Amino acid sequence: MFYLIFFIFTLFLEGFIVMRVDCLNFSYANFPKQNKHDFITTNYSFIGLNAAMQVTGDARGTTITNLPGRIWYRQPFKLWNRKKNITASFNSNPWGEGLAFILTEKSGLHSIPDKSNGQWLGIVNASTNGSLSNNIFAVEFDTRKSYFEDLDDNHVGIDINSIYSINQASLTNRGVNLSRAIDVIARVQYDGDSKILNVYAFMSNQIGGFNASNPIISMPLDLSYLPEDVFVGFSASTGIYTQLNCIKAWNFTSTEIGNDNDDTNNICSGYVSWWGFYIFHLEEEKEEDATTAPQRFQLKDLKRGSGNFDPRNILGRGGCGVVFKGLLADKEVAVKRFFRDSSQGAKDLIAEVTTIGNLHHKNLVKLLGWCYESKELLVVYEFKPNGSLDKLIFCEEKGEIRGVEPELGKKTVLHRDIKASNIMLDSELNARLGDFGLARTVQVSGMTHHSKKEIAGTLGYMAPESFLIGRATVETDVFAFGVLILEVACGQKPGNQNEENIYSNRIIEYVWDLYKSERIIGAIDVRLDRDFDEGQAECV
Repeated sequence: MFYLIFFIFTLFLEGFIVMRVDCLNFSYANFPKQNKHDFITTNYSFIGLNAAMQVTGDARGTTITNLPGRIWYRQPFKLWNRKKNITASFNSNPWGEGLAFILTEKSGLHSIPDKSNGQWLGIVNASTNGSLSNNIFAVEFDTRKSYFEDLDDNHVGIDINSIYSINQASLTNRGVNLSRAIDVIARVQYDGDSKILNVYAFMSNQIGGFNASNPIISMPLDLSYLPEDVFVGFSASTGIYTQLNCIKAWNFTSTEIGNDNDDTNNICSGYVSWWGFYIFHLEEEKEEDATTAPQRFQLKDLKRGSGNFDPRNILGRGGCGVVFKGLLADKEVAVKRFFRDSSQGAKDLIAEVTTIGNLHHKNLVKLLGWCYESKELLVVYEFKPNGSLDKLIFCEEKGEIRGVEPELGKKTVLHRDIKASNIMLDSELNARLGDFGLARTVQVSGMTHHSKKEIAGTLGYMAPESFLIGRATVETDVFAFGVLILEVACGQKPGNQNEENIYSNRIIEYVWDLYKSERIIGAIDVRLDRDFDEGQAECV
C-alpha cells in the first residue's frame, strides 16, 4: 500500500553578517510557468506543473523512478567574506528517498552527478561522495535508512561534501513523521557570528509551531569551506519506488548590506520557505526513539549542575580548558569548560562536536551535548568514575586495563592527540577515548592526512615527521597509540624537557636500547612483579 506524504518545509534566514552583495529578495506563493526563467533546473526538474516546482519528475506520461534532480534560484548570494573573515548567518534509498536543501558553488548548477539517484539524493554519487571538491552543504530530510549510519527512515541529517551525515536526529520522538499525509513545516537557521546551525521541524497540526519546539539539531558548524558566493536550491531523487518532490511556495527576503570598506557589520536577513514534498512510500513507519545527536544545553543548567564550576569538582585540566564533574537530570556528567582567552576554543568546540557527535563506538567517550552562551564554550560528556588512564598508571592502586585498542570504522578520524590523559576509565576500568578537540574527520577515499599550519598534539606522543611535514596522518595517530601502549606496559611517562628546552622521548629510547640488547622484558613495569604473560609483553 502506498503512503502519500505532504511535506510543507520552511527555511528561515536571518541575520546575515556579510559584506556588500545584492541581497536576495523574492517571494513565490506558487510557480506558474512564466517564472521558470528565474530558476536553473537540471535533468527532469521543471517549473510550472500544478503551479509548483518539481525537483524530480511528475508521474504524468513518463517514468519517475531512478531520477535525481536539482533546482536553483538563478542569483547567488555571498555566504562569507575572505577579506574580513566574516560569515553570513541564515535562519533559514535506493528507493523512495527524500529532499535536501543545499548550498553549493556555480560549477554545480548545470550538471548533476551521474548515478546520483536513489540513496544519493542527487547530491553526490559513489565516486564523488566525500570529495572536498564537491563544495556542497545539505540539510537532508530522509525517508529511508539507506546506510548503516542512518538512524532510521525518518530523520534529518547535516551533510558536508558527502551523503554520510556529520550529525543527524530522528524526527519520530518529536512527533514528526515524513511518511504521513500531513503537512510538515521545517526551518534551518544559521548564525554566521557564532557559527551555530539550528534545524526545526513540526507537523502543521501541532499547536505552537516554532515557538513550541526546540531545535531538532543544534550544533556548531563552520561553513567557510564553501566558496564566498554560493547558490541556494533543492536536491532530491527517486529510486525503485517513487516519490514526488514538489515545492509549492518559496519566499526569501533580505535587507541591503555594507561593502568591503565598511567598518560596521550590517545585517542581511531573509526568509525562505519551500512547500510540498509528496512521497509514495512502501514501508511501515518506525516508532522507536533513535535520537542520538548531541543536545544543546543551557549555561544556567551547567552552572547549577557543576556548583557554578566549583574548583572542588575539577576532574582535570588541559591545554584549552578545565573539566568539571556535574549533575544533569540526576545523571553524572563531565563538563569541559574552554578557557575564555583560548583562541582555539571555538574551533576546538566545533571540531569536537562535528567529529564525534555522530560517531558511536563502545570505546569512545560519548558526547552528550554542548553550550555556547555568554561567550562561554562548553561540551558535556558521559562521566567516567575512574578518571583518566594516566592517573591509574602512575598511582599505587592496582587495576586491569582493557579496551584501549581502537577499532577502525568506515570513517577515518584523525584524533591528533592520543595520550593517557585522554583515555577515560569507567567503573569497570574499561577504556574510552575522549577529548576530540583536535580531531578531524577524513572521509575522502584514499585521503589519509589533514594539513594545518600549526602543529597539533602533545610532546612525547608526536611522531618525529610531524615537525617536518606539518600535517596529521593515520600514521602519526598510530605512532601516538604506540607510545601510549609503551606507557601502559612500562609504567613510565613518554618524555621530558630539559633545561636547554630540548625534548627527549625517553620511553622510546629506553625500550629501544633494551630491545637491541635482547632484554626487552626488562622494560615491563616493575610494579607488575613479573605477573604478566611474557609472550604478550614481547608483542607489545
